[in-house]
Amino acid sequence: MSTAERQSRGKIILAFGLVYVFWGSTYLAIRIAVADIPPVLMTGTRFLAAGALMLLWCALNGRHIALIPGQVWRLAVVGILLLSISNGVLSWAEQWVPSGLAALIVAIMPMWFLMLETWVFPSGYRITVRALAGLILGVAGIVVLLWPELRHTTNLGRREFFGCLSLLGGSFAWAYGSMMSKRWDLPVDPMTAASYQMLFAGIINLAAGLLLGEWSHALWSWRSTSAVFYLVIFGSWVGFSSYIWLLGRVPTAKVATYAYVNPMVAVFLGWLVLHERITGYILAGSAIIVAAVAMVTGAKLKTRMGESQPALAPVEGPGD
Repeated sequence: MSTAERQSRGKIILAFGLVYVFWGSTYLAIRIAVADIPPVLMTGTRFLAAGALMLLWCALNGRHIALIPGQVWRLAVVGILLLSISNGVLSWAEQWVPSGLAALIVAIMPMWFLMLETWVFPSGYRITVRALAGLILGVAGIVVLLWPELRHTTNLGRREFFGCLSLLGGSFAWAYGSMMSKRWDLPVDPMTAASYQMLFAGIINLAAGLLLGEWSHALWSWRSTSAVFYLVIFGSWVGFSSYIWLLGRVPTAKVATYAYVNPMVAVFLGWLVLHERITGYILAGSAIIVAAVAMVTGAKLKTRMGESQPALAPVEGPGD
């Protein structure tokens, strides 16, 4: 192996490590941030800062940032689905749902992609037996994860249960927004597009947070503010930039392995930092869900003519 090949391999390993660790850690950072800052205001602040600064970076590096009206509203719609709704729901739910459990529920994202690709959007694909088995297994994993919450009768238990259910809807919004982005296929630089999506979502969520009166309830402590900075720098900048870089150099199926690793990182960090409980239900449910995600992302989709195509690989998740 030549020096250039070793350097390239080292950069790829580093980029995978950044995506695995930093995207997995965003669930913990969100949990810490919303303990003091209301969720809508927190996400608005986070994405406004991340989007504006990333757009400035794109401009300074000579990337084309000008948009036409048709691109503006499409990027706004995608940003609302991916960040305002999906990430907003995640941040709201993590007021009661442990960060590790939230990450495990969000990990079913590839199943939403598969259902949208085969049943909602007319792509000409039909689901295979392996993919269908993965979907059924994923549902079983969610039931195992939520079983303790289903048995709770306290107010906190009910809040945690409904928070978990909301995460299913939030992850669907992410998958739907990602599919819309794919179908529109805008001729915009990926980093520029992500900057505008974060910027639009930040403006909307910040305005909504102010209208809801969240500012008066926000406690900008060192701990919560540091968590927001962490989300801006390591979640939105470092993690996403590494992800985009990998997509241009590594097969998508390999990049998609973050969907298996991120929940494990989130569960471990939640246990280590916040002392979140790791129960037998979480261990069993996580094993089932990871297996289901592996089956779905590794399955082939059949065209109506019988030809095989790779299943749609997952993209950046809502906690990122």
